[in-house]
Amino acid sequence: MTEIDLFVIGGGSGGVRGARMAAQRGARVVLAENSRLGGTCVNLGCVPKKLMSYASSYGHDIEDAVGYGWTLPAGAALEFDWARMRDNKDAEIKRLNNIYADNLTKAGVEIVKDRARLTGPNRVIAGDKEYNAKNILIATGSKPQVPDTPGLAEHAFVSDDIFSLPKLPERAIVSGAGYIAVEFACILAGMGVRTTLVHRGPTVLKNFDISIQELLIAEMRRQGIELRLDSPLSKLSKTNTGLLAQFAQGEPLEADIFLSATGRSPNVEGLGLEESGVVIGKRGELPVDENYQSNVPCVMAVGDVIGKVALTPVAIAEAMYCVAQRFGGFAPPVDYDLIPTAVFTHPNISTVGLTEAKARELYPDCECCVSTFRPMRHSLTGRGEQSMVKLIFEAGGGKVLGAHMVGPDAGELMQGIAVAVAKKATKLDFDATIGIHPTSAEEFVSMR
Repeated sequence: MTEIDLFVIGGGSGGVRGARMAAQRGARVVLAENSRLGGTCVNLGCVPKKLMSYASSYGHDIEDAVGYGWTLPAGAALEFDWARMRDNKDAEIKRLNNIYADNLTKAGVEIVKDRARLTGPNRVIAGDKEYNAKNILIATGSKPQVPDTPGLAEHAFVSDDIFSLPKLPERAIVSGAGYIAVEFACILAGMGVRTTLVHRGPTVLKNFDISIQELLIAEMRRQGIELRLDSPLSKLSKTNTGLLAQFAQGEPLEADIFLSATGRSPNVEGLGLEESGVVIGKRGELPVDENYQSNVPCVMAVGDVIGKVALTPVAIAEAMYCVAQRFGGFAPPVDYDLIPTAVFTHPNISTVGLTEAKARELYPDCECCVSTFRPMRHSLTGRGEQSMVKLIFEAGGGKVLGAHMVGPDAGELMQGIAVAVAKKATKLDFDATIGIHPTSAEEFVSMR
């Protein structure tokens, strides 16, 4: 039996960062991953999804260029080659996989390309080898969750499937209203797919600020995406010409593919957790304390599997703090109230801090500034796309409680705003800052 200091199960962002940091602090570390390194984010999530988002936006960009004097050669047609984009994307993902492996190896981490499971406290088996590990870190992420609606298990795709489609469909139905659903609806529509988003509830991105919800719904419809809200799916069946979605109310809808994007669940099956005494929560998550320790002292967990915030930078931050508590060094604790995030719809969305509804609940006298406008890039394009920026702050120009944006490159812009919000900048601080003109960003410091 091999004696080690840390065994990491899962080679995604959290697991890789935790393994590297521990090894750099002198720990003997083994990481087991039976698939590609990088986890969901690199292989089946944020990285390929954003590449696809870029791909789907270029068609609009080329159309917009006409207003700025550019034209296609006479007789030339604008075409999208899905297979070329998909293969180029796959090559980039493979490059990133190799970088992850190289970084782990350079740090001194032993990589085991096999499934691993606990056989008892401090005991892990991977392949044909057994380890006695002083510490075990579970970082196995999450997987798409499919409702038990009749026909979904047999006929629906999940987000993992979209990245490797042999060809683009002509018609697609996307079921859901979270960030995965709205992103893929915009991606498919931008690639020329006739797209319908269906959802049982009355809005999209229900946990985001109401101004974001309202503007995104308007923009999706402007792009030609059909939205069927308040439409619970009752059945999905196969026909001679595609798939037929039936609803509790309203007309049935036919499409070539049906994407179920209604949530994800923690990846805990087959890890031997319960047999080793590790408690699993009601939603399949691993409950942990403030140091990411489970009820079994030697077993820790970070990332999607703990069911807190399913974002790559959060998993990385959790892993760094967790490792610092066990192996030394410093990493700040994760502030779950101030996590900036972006949604790569068309146009992009970004946010940090409280929504207006939550702020008014906690700070009844808080104030709010909102600016909705056509971004300058569309002054000559004729496109009706709208942008929005919003600040929520304590009364009298006090501390900024939340910042929200819909518009081009919103995610790039919000990172700097997040620093200001994290450092408790006030609305008066924003007012006193000189704007960069002409940009959408200056709206954040010019709103009154």
